Amino acid sequence: METNSPFKTADSGKNAAVVSYIFLIGWLISYFAMYKDNKTALSSYHLRQSLLLHLAIIVLNVAVTILVMIIPTAVFGYLSYVVYIAYLILIIIGAISANNSELKPLPLIGDKAQTMFPSI
Repeated sequence: METNSPFKTADSGKNAAVVSYIFLIGWLISYFAMYKDNKTALSSYHLRQSLLLHLAIIVLNVAVTILVMIIPTAVFGYLSYVVYIAYLILIIIGAISANNSELKPLPLIGDKAQTMFPSI
């Protein structure tokens, strides 16, 4: 039996969209706990965006680590900081876009994410 609770709000998928940007664990929580019950265009769009973002950072991190192991110079060590700063900036841009209910693609990867994960 459902009651009219003052704390229950209509969810347009915004919660799942915003939570999906909180690193990979946030994406997993968003997808399995929030998205499965309430599939919306907004949550689908941002789940695709954030999934590609999180997978890209994992691949870049592995590549930079291998590069540092092969050529141990300080320049490549600082490259990992640049990658993480860019990652955090893209997370912030995506979360703000999701919070504003906008279907705005992320720079560099936004359009690619929509074609790579059409089943989400």
